[in-house]
Amino acid sequence: MSRKAASHADPIPVAAAASQIRLSSGMSGQSGSRNALAELNAAMAEIREFAIQPMLQQAIIALQADDYRTGGEWALKALNKDERSGPAWYLLAVARERAGDFVSSISAYEAALKLLPDHNEVANDLGRLAYRMGMTIQAEKLFRLFLSRNPDSAEGANNLSCAIRDQDRANEAISILRPAIMKTPDNAMLWNSMGTLVADQGDFPTAEIFFTEALRLDPKFPKAQYNLANTLLSQGDAQAALTACDRALDVAIAEDDRQMMTLARSTMLMAAGRIGEGWDQYEARLHPQFVGGTSFAIDRPRWTPGDDLRGKSLLVIGEQGLGDEVLFANTLPDVLERLGPDGRLTLAVEPRLVPLFQRRFPHVTVGPHATYAHAGRFIRVTPFLADADGIDLWTPIASLLREFRRAPADFPSLEQQLVADPSRVEHWRGVLATLSDQPKIGLLWKSAIKKDSRSRYYSPFETWAPILRQKGATFVNLQYDDCAEEIAYAKREFGVEIWTPTGIDLKQDLDDIAALSSAMDLVVGFSNATLNIAAACGVPTFLISTPGAWTRLGTERYPWYPQARVFLPPAFAQWEPVMAEVADAVGAYAAFVTDGKPRI
Repeated sequence: MSRKAASHADPIPVAAAASQIRLSSGMSGQSGSRNALAELNAAMAEIREFAIQPMLQQAIIALQADDYRTGGEWALKALNKDERSGPAWYLLAVARERAGDFVSSISAYEAALKLLPDHNEVANDLGRLAYRMGMTIQAEKLFRLFLSRNPDSAEGANNLSCAIRDQDRANEAISILRPAIMKTPDNAMLWNSMGTLVADQGDFPTAEIFFTEALRLDPKFPKAQYNLANTLLSQGDAQAALTACDRALDVAIAEDDRQMMTLARSTMLMAAGRIGEGWDQYEARLHPQFVGGTSFAIDRPRWTPGDDLRGKSLLVIGEQGLGDEVLFANTLPDVLERLGPDGRLTLAVEPRLVPLFQRRFPHVTVGPHATYAHAGRFIRVTPFLADADGIDLWTPIASLLREFRRAPADFPSLEQQLVADPSRVEHWRGVLATLSDQPKIGLLWKSAIKKDSRSRYYSPFETWAPILRQKGATFVNLQYDDCAEEIAYAKREFGVEIWTPTGIDLKQDLDDIAALSSAMDLVVGFSNATLNIAAACGVPTFLISTPGAWTRLGTERYPWYPQARVFLPPAFAQWEPVMAEVADAVGAYAAFVTDGKPRI
C-alpha cells in the first residue's frame, strides 16, 4: 500500500453520505494497544542503539497515557538519532493516527512494517487504518497477513471479516466469523460483526438479537449500542433508537466514532419529529474526523443560521447524492427571498443537474462542482468560479435546512420546485401517445448504489407482480442502469411489456429525464435520484418508503413534495402487503385518468 493508493488526482463522484446510515462492524483492537506497547517495551532490551532506548520508552509511556502529542515528539527525537528504528516508526505511526493525521500515519506504519516484519501488530494496526480510510482491499491483505501468523486470533478474524464484508462478500465474511464465534463465544465484537452482516441482508429482528448478545457480554460496547440503535430505527422505533444511541455516545471515546454516532442520532431525531434538533446535529457530517465526509475548498466565510443575508452574495454547494441535492434544494426560494433584490446567489451542483437548476433559477449563477479524493478525504471545489472574492458567504446546501425547515409546517406547498424543458416534455408526450391512450406510469424499483447494502431498502422485483398486473395502464421504464433482466422477467412471468424509451441515457441525461418524467401521468417507486427529480418537477408520485425512513421527518407523508403519496410496509421488508396496496392505488388511478386528465 502506498500513499498514492489513498489519493487521487481525478475528480470522482460522491454518493450519499448520510441518506442511509451505515452500521459499524467495528475494527477490533486499537492502534498501539496496551498489549502491543507492552510487547514493544519488553523488546527494548534487544535494541542495540542504547542512545534511543530512553526516548522510545518515554514515547511508550506517553502513548499508554493517551498523550499522543508527547508520544509523537519522543518518537521523532528517536528517529532523528536513528531513522532506521522500526519501533520509533511504529510509535510515530500510532501517535499520528491518534492525532487524526492518517496520511502521515500510513507512511510511518509502512516504514515500521519493513523494519519490523515479525512484529505482528504493525500489520494489524496498518490494516485498521487502511480500513478506516476506505482502502478495504489493502486492509484485507494486511489482516490476512496478521491472521496467518495468529490463526486463533478473534481480533484478526473479526477485522478480516469486516474488510471482506465491505467488499460485498457477505457469505465469505460469515464463513470467517462463524468458527471464530464457536471458538470464543464470549467475544462481544464477533457477535456485533455478525449482527451487521445479518442487518445488511435486511433481517433486522435477528440482527437485534446479535447486538443484544454483544451488549450482554459487554454492556459498555459503544458500537454495539450504536448498531442496535440503527436497527431499532430501521424497524420504525425512533424513540428506542435515540435511547440506544445516547447510551453509545455516553461510552464512545474515539472522535470519529462520536461523529458517526452523532450523525446517526440526527436522523433518529428527525424520524421522531424533532426536526430542528436533527438538522443541528446533521452538521456532524462536516466534522474533520467524520470518516468519509466531504471537505469544501472555499476560502470565504461560512454562513451560519441567523446571519443577515440581505444584499449579500451567497455561494450554495450541493452535497451527497443526486437525490439529496434535489431534495435539499427545497430551501432555495426562501434563500432568494432572504437575499432580496440586491443579493446574489451562486449555486454549485452536480454537473448533470446544471441545466435543470439554471432553468428553474434563471437569474442565479449555476455551475458544476467537482470532487477529489486526497489524503483519505473527499474535497469538493467549484471550478467554474474563477474568483471567489465576490462571494460574501458560502454554505453546503443541507446546512440551510437548519434555518428554513425546522418543522413540517416550514415546508412549502409548492408542487413544482424544478422545471423541465417544455419542448422536451412535449416531445416525450408525443412519443408516449403513440404507445396507447392509457395512463403512462413510470416505474423505479432499485438504486444504482450497490454499496452499503442499499438493496435491502428496495423490494425484490418479483414483488412488483400485483402492480404490473393492473389493467388500463402503460408502464414505462425510468430505471437507470441495466434493467434487461427485470424487463424480460415481467414479460415472461406476467405477460407485461415495460416500455423502455430510446434516444435517452436514463442515468446521464438528467435534464431529459426530467422532461420524460414530466410527461408521465404518474411515477411509482422507491426513493432514488430519478424519483426525486420527477417529484420536484411536480409529477404525481407514489413513494414506497420504509418504517425508519428519516426523510419523512416523523410524518406519514413526504413533506418535501406535497403531491407525493407515501406507502409503508407494516414492518421492514414485509413487501407483499404494501405492494398490494400500491397495486390497488395504481389500478384506481388508471381507471380514473386518461392522458393526464380525469376520465368522464
